[in-house]
Amino acid sequence: MNIFDVTFRGMNINQLAVWFFIYSFFGWAMECVVIRKQLGYWENRGFAKLPFCVIYGFGVFIAFNIFAPIENNYVALYIAGAIAATAFEFLTAQVMLKLFGEVWWNYDHLRFNYKGIICLQSTLGWGVLAVLIFGVLNKIIERLVLSIDMRIVMPLSVILVVSYLTDFTYHFTKNLNKKRASDAVEIESERMEEFAEIFRR
Repeated sequence: MNIFDVTFRGMNINQLAVWFFIYSFFGWAMECVVIRKQLGYWENRGFAKLPFCVIYGFGVFIAFNIFAPIENNYVALYIAGAIAATAFEFLTAQVMLKLFGEVWWNYDHLRFNYKGIICLQSTLGWGVLAVLIFGVLNKIIERLVLSIDMRIVMPLSVILVVSYLTDFTYHFTKNLNKKRASDAVEIESERMEEFAEIFRR
């Protein structure tokens, strides 16, 4: 099967890429605003430097595939969106802990949180967001994407994908090397402590 023949909700692969990065940008913007409100200063919330949180792009794409049978039932969407997004957030945190030894968000300051990774407030918010996306936002975004001339969509999608992959690869490698260096220092420190303990005996 030719990947360029793939369609999703009436969009071809190039249009889907633009759709994906629009949601990734909205996710980045939303997180920046939330952090600004909580901490009192602006902070780039993307993994890389470009203004995209692709976890939102992937999350919305997955949601539209999973929740297709209930996309017109807003009560079911709210419940399913709240549960699924919270589970996705938790799994993402576990992957980040495994790779980098840290999670780039913290709910410790909020009530009813679990290890600062998930919390009741965000779970309720995910449900609202699911209803807004399915009920209102996506209709606007799909019309916008489908209205863009294909002569613009094709190069735009390539620029977005290549730019983000380059940015992501650089910062992923940088953070992974940082984690490895930190682990190496910790191991060496433990060895020195063990060595010193031998002499103290």
